[in-house]
Amino acid sequence: MKAVQYRTVGGAPEVVDVPVPVPGPGQVLLAMTAAGVCHSDFVVMGRTAAELRFPLPLTLGHEGAGIVAQTGAGVTGVTEGEAVAVYGAWGCGRCGPCAQGRENYCPHAALRGIFSPGLGAPGAMAEYMLIDDARHLLPLGGLDPVRAVSLTDAGLTPYHVIKALLPGLLPGATVAVIGVGGLGHVAIQLLRALTACRIIALDVSAEKRELGVEVGAHAVFRSDASAVDAVREQTGGLGVRAVFDFAGTPASVALAGAVAAIDADICLVGIGGGSLPVGFGRLPLGVRVHVPYWGSRAELAEVLELGRSGAVEVRVETFALTEAPKAYERLHRGGVRGRAVLLPDA
Repeated sequence: MKAVQYRTVGGAPEVVDVPVPVPGPGQVLLAMTAAGVCHSDFVVMGRTAAELRFPLPLTLGHEGAGIVAQTGAGVTGVTEGEAVAVYGAWGCGRCGPCAQGRENYCPHAALRGIFSPGLGAPGAMAEYMLIDDARHLLPLGGLDPVRAVSLTDAGLTPYHVIKALLPGLLPGATVAVIGVGGLGHVAIQLLRALTACRIIALDVSAEKRELGVEVGAHAVFRSDASAVDAVREQTGGLGVRAVFDFAGTPASVALAGAVAAIDADICLVGIGGGSLPVGFGRLPLGVRVHVPYWGSRAELAEVLELGRSGAVEVRVETFALTEAPKAYERLHRGGVRGRAVLLPDA
């Protein structure tokens, strides 16, 4: 089968031929219908040999959707031919957080060498994908896999953090979304669907600012040196009630801190290498800084329901599986509007 792999440290993704995996006891084999391309992959591919905690080659892709092709002994809960989405935050399955479906916060995964697909375990960018346990599959329920595949991360990750902050996102509050990319453009839709907040979108790209308006932002500004004054003017000098930074670069993190109001929440979602100084006098009084990761299985089910209702729709650009290197190049240049999705059948 064809697969997109990261094969050598410092190398580029390659399309290669590998054997079709065979499901063992408790495992499920999917015939893939779609796989999302994410900036997080560049973080994986940017690590040194000493920083990698898993062997190469690695089949990439942590957003996946497919059809159940074969099940191993003892598998229950899924049937062959069923269309499913892959929940990617794999934990031990036995601890307290995992029992609650919060495998994204499993404290044992790293210690036991349990990796998420595409982030250490073989991922979704292949014609077939091996799933470790049926609990990591959720029914698509009629959703188009091409449109829905990125709800597993680009939808789930912002939903996880927005849902946690809902008690404070009261009508009339103003929030800021930094980075209107794969996650940010979904976050704007989620905020429109779940709150009555005023949404300010910030991005360096004019095209992505246009996308922000299309998906529901009330105001958009270039995320440069003028952004702080622009946001302060929009909020009567007070700053915003919550900041969702989906870039995570040093510049965007600094911007997040600069536009936060007293008693605000700053959510550093992007993994662009930025950090925020925290301490008395460094940030407005009462500010809380969050570093969320992915979301729970229950939250993914909720996000899929939002997709079925039409409240959230991921904007996608499609590529054939064999065009994966091209998709990564476009993403690296900031040229993807929404989310890049690979189609094994294209």
